[in-house]
Amino acid sequence: MECTKCGREAVMHAAYSGSHLCEEHLRESVERRVRRRVREDDLVPRSATPEDPETWVIGLSGGKDSVVLTHILDETFAEDPRIEMIALTIHEGIEGYRDESVSACEELAEDLEMQHELVSYEEEFGVRMDDVVEDDPENMAACAYCGVFRRDLLSKYAEELGADKLLTGHNLDDEAQTALMNFLEGDVSQIAKHFDASLGPFDDSEAQSDSDSESGQRSRSRTETEEFVPRAKPLRDVPEKEVALYAHLADLPAHITECPHSSEAYRGEIQELLLKLEENHPGTRHSIMAGYEELAGIVADEYEGTDQEADLGECEECGATTTRDKCRKCALLESLAAV
Repeated sequence: MECTKCGREAVMHAAYSGSHLCEEHLRESVERRVRRRVREDDLVPRSATPEDPETWVIGLSGGKDSVVLTHILDETFAEDPRIEMIALTIHEGIEGYRDESVSACEELAEDLEMQHELVSYEEEFGVRMDDVVEDDPENMAACAYCGVFRRDLLSKYAEELGADKLLTGHNLDDEAQTALMNFLEGDVSQIAKHFDASLGPFDDSEAQSDSDSESGQRSRSRTETEEFVPRAKPLRDVPEKEVALYAHLADLPAHITECPHSSEAYRGEIQELLLKLEENHPGTRHSIMAGYEELAGIVADEYEGTDQEADLGECEECGATTTRDKCRKCALLESLAAV
């Protein structure tokens, strides 16, 4: 097939738009959507200056998504004195798998001349995921442990590195799966948290624009997320397959291998369902996210200032923000230590 835009040989067909794209226009399309998301979510505040730059910590795992995100952000902002970027990699302690992806992270950071920080579960918590999976005192999927530990370290080091925002490589498929899971589980409070944590635009200005106010668009302000470094997902409009193809075409050092402990059975079912729906009804993922974001903003408004927000306190073990006496991370580590 020929590229819809230039007539050259196409490398992909985007069924949801009907377009056939060549290598050049595929890469251009992905980059354009990332940059548009950066603008629409107001990631670069008006207050950022060369004298007082914005600091972004990028969660760089070495997989295709985080590598593509880091590459595009570097191409866009490397010469912008208002933005400072730091790559943060977490080593979970998975023999072979994570060692190779860390090498990909180091290669990319060196190529981009970007500051790169590496932390590990073993140094921070005294555990390795290979051992956690073997012990499994809570009888949980490996991803349940790993997700808690990873989120804790991302938040901790983003704060220690002085981040204004923490950027992660979640793509369209990831976000549509999360949205559908929240709906099917009936977890309204989680929908509100999802919006405030990483979906709504940032309110940087001293006042929102009149158009935003009139349309009722809700923005995340620093007061809403002051307990945490706010997160952003600039890749969330791009389907997973297009991210993978971009990484291949750009010859990026991505480690494209599934984690050997990956066992999120429910998410896997949702993934298969969405892929089937997308195949039969192109554009399903985009439609899900368009409706979900609008509804999530309404739900977040309803939950703002409720007892749920007021219940936040400090973990008695590590001081992390939590609604319990002990945060989930410390509770899991205690359980592992008892094995």
